Amino acid sequence: MSAAAAVITLLAAVPIAAQAPATAKRRAAAAPWSPPKTPWGEPDLQGSWPTASLVGTPFERPAQFGERRLLTDEEIATREKQYADDAERVKKTTEVGADVDEGTGPPAHWGEGSLRKAARMTSLIVDPPNGQFPAFTTWGQLRAVNNGTTGPNVALEHSSWRNSFSTGPWNGPEDLGPYDRCVSRGLLASMFPSGYSNGNEIVQSPGFVAIRNEMIHETRLIPLDGRAHLSPAIRGYMGDSRGRWDGNTLVVETTNFNGKFGARRNGSDIPMSDALRVIERFTRTEPDTLLYEITVDDPKTWTKSWTVAYPLKQDFEYGFYEYACHEGNYYAMTNILSGARAGERAAAGKR
Repeated sequence: MSAAAAVITLLAAVPIAAQAPATAKRRAAAAPWSPPKTPWGEPDLQGSWPTASLVGTPFERPAQFGERRLLTDEEIATREKQYADDAERVKKTTEVGADVDEGTGPPAHWGEGSLRKAARMTSLIVDPPNGQFPAFTTWGQLRAVNNGTTGPNVALEHSSWRNSFSTGPWNGPEDLGPYDRCVSRGLLASMFPSGYSNGNEIVQSPGFVAIRNEMIHETRLIPLDGRAHLSPAIRGYMGDSRGRWDGNTLVVETTNFNGKFGARRNGSDIPMSDALRVIERFTRTEPDTLLYEITVDDPKTWTKSWTVAYPLKQDFEYGFYEYACHEGNYYAMTNILSGARAGERAAAGKR
């Protein structure tokens, strides 16, 4: 008897009731997972999807990895040890208290480093293949090295944009970026991992999707009815978003940006232009996993588009708190500007 005939004979001898569970398991394993649907029939993306676990993942890929997108087991173990050592250091700092010099930033225990996970990704950027930003245009390079301005001889729509890490001069509030003034981080940075307040929430209703970001209390209300974008005369930090369904994927196109925020570091680094166009894709791939992809196209700033992609894990235990940073950030603004004037007076007294 052949091996195939023996298998058939064996199955024939097994009662049908015993065969059924095994057959059902095989069919379940072969069938692709399908996301749950809302009562009105759309893929259900609702819930809490924080980025806190990705805080330690490099934005751009370190050069030694080349085009390799994933870490080895050994590299993962090294990263996990680094995270554990950092968490222990923060714990000791917290126990010691205020006598430890933390520099000009907030105490380390304010951050969410303890929530980091050693992701396999070598970088958040997945395209270009080397995980690095593409080359700047001449205009983009000039603006990046001059804190968002291109000098008096170059026509620029938004010459008041300043990098939050600029060294001044602090002549007025416009010399600080919108993040330092508690205005906005812009769309990109609102979705990227940060040091703290990494909450993201998705809520759906018939015809709309709302995306809420914890830091600087942003909420985008995205229509799905095919309506046109707003007039190009109407622009903002979060732009104008329009959504549609591509199978089980929510695709969101956003235009009408004001060119007054940057690509990363809470919108305070790498200033972008008002030609920015963003395509986001949200795909629920598992019961607790949402794949987030964002493609950034700004022909004034870069010679080609670039893409970031990472998985988000459902986490209803993540604390979503009020981000009580009021617009204008009165105390910081007052101290920065008064400090600059005091420095000028001190310098004048020495002359």
